[in-house]
Amino acid sequence: MANSSPDKPNIRQVASIAGVSHMTVSRVLNDYPHIKEATRRRVLEVIEELDYRPNMAARALATQRSRRIGVLVESAVEFGPISTLRAVEFAARASGYAVSSIALRDGDEISPQEAVDNLTAQGVDALCVVSPRSSSIAALRRISIGVPMLVVKPEKDPLFLTVAVDQQAGTTLAVDHLVSLGHRDILHLAGPLDWLDARARERAFHTRAKAWGLRERAIVVGDWTGDFAYDFATGLRELPEYTAIFVANDDMAIGLVHGLHDRGFSVPDDLSVIGFDDIPLARHVLPPLTTVRQNFHALGVSVVDMLRAAIEEREIPQTTRIPAELMVRASSGPPRGGRA
Repeated sequence: MANSSPDKPNIRQVASIAGVSHMTVSRVLNDYPHIKEATRRRVLEVIEELDYRPNMAARALATQRSRRIGVLVESAVEFGPISTLRAVEFAARASGYAVSSIALRDGDEISPQEAVDNLTAQGVDALCVVSPRSSSIAALRRISIGVPMLVVKPEKDPLFLTVAVDQQAGTTLAVDHLVSLGHRDILHLAGPLDWLDARARERAFHTRAKAWGLRERAIVVGDWTGDFAYDFATGLRELPEYTAIFVANDDMAIGLVHGLHDRGFSVPDDLSVIGFDDIPLARHVLPPLTTVRQNFHALGVSVVDMLRAAIEEREIPQTTRIPAELMVRASSGPPRGGRA
């Protein structure tokens, strides 16, 4: 059924052809729950046939909603935060929402309060905070928001909606893989522990290492960068007693492998290395990096689904942890000399 009218189709034309009221069409567009599936399907078919595009400004006036989500990103230079932001933008666009975002970086003069004020001034319907630090969460607790807020962080929170990739499960996969290869002495190269994801991985590592009865060893705290890990590796005086290193992100893991190579050590023959994130480059470095994959697409969909439910006063989805996946590649192998 092609639209022969030179004018753009409107909601009343959709309603007339579908045999429903224009209010029913509006409810379908806004995903109201209590609509018969046959009616919803018929309306959507007519919308597609007419190539109808709702007037977003009119919809905002009618619903008193902007259909815009504000996103505060703790750092837009790290792979995890920027991947989460992109996933949220994609999922929001697919749901008829737009996204406004602000990134906080080290040295910025803008505070979390000012960032939130900037986003709420744009009339957002909800806020999402990506990859926060504990200091930012403390600041957000003191701010009166006025719209639903979701924080992408590993633990639940009494004040905010939360969802995250399951950091504990991902870390467990990494440690169990190394143990299955025979490793019993594993170093953890952590991210900055003010970052909630880094803290979650560090805690999960200690929990799983203790459960396996692995040697207790102090962690090394990095700064997420490959340069830090490279310097750490080249600074090793001799081959260490530990036989594997679990690294909190892929950037540091790749820098570590580079540094170990320049120091004259072989990966995985001398030391096994596992990262976290599965950045696109991870499968192309030499050796290809064993790492924990975070499903950012599923995370973005969950963020938008939860915020839409809160905005539209529907039941909040209960999925708050997205499964992680271990990508086994060539950077992990048995401990040197078969020593466990």
